[in-house]
Amino acid sequence: MSESSSRPQEFTPSRDSLEGDAAVTPSNEGNVVPAEKLARLWSRGSSSQGPSVKGFSRQVFSRPIPAGLRGSFDAPAGADEICAGTAADDASPSKFKQAALVAAAALAFAYAGMALSHYISVGRFVYSTDNAYVRTDLAIVSPKISGYVEQVPVIDNQHVRAGQLLARIDSGDYQLAVDMARHKVQTQEAAILRIKAQADAQSAAVAQAEAQIDAARAEVARSEAELGRVRSLAASSFASKQRYDQSIADRDKANAALAGAQAQLAGARANLVVLQSSVQEAEHVRAELAIAATRAERDLGFTDIKAPFDGTLGNRVVEPGQYVQPGARLLAIAPDGHYYVEANFKETQLDRLAPGQKALVHIDAYDGKEVEGVVESIAPASGSEFSLLPPENATGNFTKITQRFPVRIRLATADGSRLRAGMSVVVDVDTRSGGGSE
Repeated sequence: MSESSSRPQEFTPSRDSLEGDAAVTPSNEGNVVPAEKLARLWSRGSSSQGPSVKGFSRQVFSRPIPAGLRGSFDAPAGADEICAGTAADDASPSKFKQAALVAAAALAFAYAGMALSHYISVGRFVYSTDNAYVRTDLAIVSPKISGYVEQVPVIDNQHVRAGQLLARIDSGDYQLAVDMARHKVQTQEAAILRIKAQADAQSAAVAQAEAQIDAARAEVARSEAELGRVRSLAASSFASKQRYDQSIADRDKANAALAGAQAQLAGARANLVVLQSSVQEAEHVRAELAIAATRAERDLGFTDIKAPFDGTLGNRVVEPGQYVQPGARLLAIAPDGHYYVEANFKETQLDRLAPGQKALVHIDAYDGKEVEGVVESIAPASGSEFSLLPPENATGNFTKITQRFPVRIRLATADGSRLRAGMSVVVDVDTRSGGGSE
């Protein structure tokens, strides 16, 4: 379509377009279009259903009459009102836009005022970070003994109760060790009974030795008395020399028998002490064997690996038939209801953070669900200090990097069925509440 055909043309009534003999001429010629014919042309051009005049659309007649032509003919009645209404329709969209812009500006200023007021009263006291994650005290389940895994009755992500069987190690060798330890204890108990019987017999020997000493002392007393009588008789020549010598010999013999009985008593008592010590030693050995038996029983109990607490299993790597060593990683278990948040705040945010302050945790996994919490503690060092290779800024080029410090936040309500360790969260801490904030 050419530019001339696509652009609306201004209508200039010609003599041929008018019905009858009247013609439209410029105003300087003094001719006037009859009013009835101009009205017919106007109504035909402004009607929504009327035909166009010589190919001109009706939109041409909806425009105001040019000022040059307005004085050359008399306009029909109502033409000025039509023109004024058309101009008002053209101006109404611009007025609506202006009103909309004014309303938008007013809303923007109101929102800015509210935001500024919120920042002054609340926002400047709230420290936030999105470098925060849900944590829990994961327990790594490992065997205490070695052996072949016989049974694994659990699977990943399974919820278990405390004491529930997680894995079982072949217990044949450990059962034999328990039986052997028990038999050793029984053998030692029999040995203790034997030694105690020997000690009882030695006690009787001690009593016999004591009785022999009494007899020896009585013999010594008799021999001394006999020697005294013989000595008196020998002084008056009523006893022979032989009898006197015999009395002396009997006295010496009685003294020797007394000394022998005393020595025998000392030996019997010493043997009794030895036997009593042997009894104590045997009892100590029995206690050691009993401990060994208890340990064997414990090792037998360790063949059944059980859950230490209620929780959810994860990262199971053990399979039946696998040979495991003490301390090998079998699986992990996350306890129920022991979740907390570890928020890594910048060092520039630690000036007002303190334990006891209220926190609001937004969980990303659940569309920002809010959970209340409390600042529990602040790490004594930055995270880089606990790394395997801490940075050494005293050498090489230096680039200052803002450090982050882990802050532990205790959750008021930790729903273990929804929370998972490692979830990303956003933490807001109100430094005005609790703690040592000023």
